[in-house]
Amino acid sequence: MIFSLALDHIVIAARSLEEGATYVEAVLGAKLSPGGKHPHMGTHNLLLSLGPEEYLEVIAIDPEAEAPAFPRWFDLDRFDDPPRMTNWVCRTDDLDEALDAAPHGTGIPVELERGDLSWAMGVPPDGALPFDAAMPALIEWGSNSPHPARRLPDHGLRLSRLDVFHPQADRLEEAFPAVRALGPVAVRNGPEKRLIATISTPEGLRVLA
Repeated sequence: MIFSLALDHIVIAARSLEEGATYVEAVLGAKLSPGGKHPHMGTHNLLLSLGPEEYLEVIAIDPEAEAPAFPRWFDLDRFDDPPRMTNWVCRTDDLDEALDAAPHGTGIPVELERGDLSWAMGVPPDGALPFDAAMPALIEWGSNSPHPARRLPDHGLRLSRLDVFHPQADRLEEAFPAVRALGPVAVRNGPEKRLIATISTPEGLRVLA
């Protein structure tokens, strides 16, 4: 493996940002910060710091944006449920190499920017990541881009553990061995795909799923 890989952020999908914020803030007791819009994808987001290198993202379809002519990322076009954690995202220093090593369907590089933020992300043509989105999305931040987590208010929240459950967890690890060495992340066998984050807060441990 000639590329680095680290957990970057976790993703809560929602039908609206308001609905997603209500869920996250009720569980974690901290107010989310404005993120921004993604005109290319027709989405927008809110953010919450999980430390200097990690954060939480609430993402939803932007009702004011023009719908793209292709599927939105994180399979949002087919999402119509209460807010839940649907995805996790890993950053790398070489997106092309990481995508070459990743399972088929992890995506093609899409370059994006917002303000002084710039990044490239692997986006699947159909919007759906492999292994029912138990496979992480891959992102590479621009060399001159700040990392969003470093500019967010620190509410004392830290990710203690991220459990990634899937019936074919062993196959996922075989297809992308880099996920075996990601610190707080554990890819585990389970009856269905499910992501569960255990987060340390000033009031104790809280669980997002």
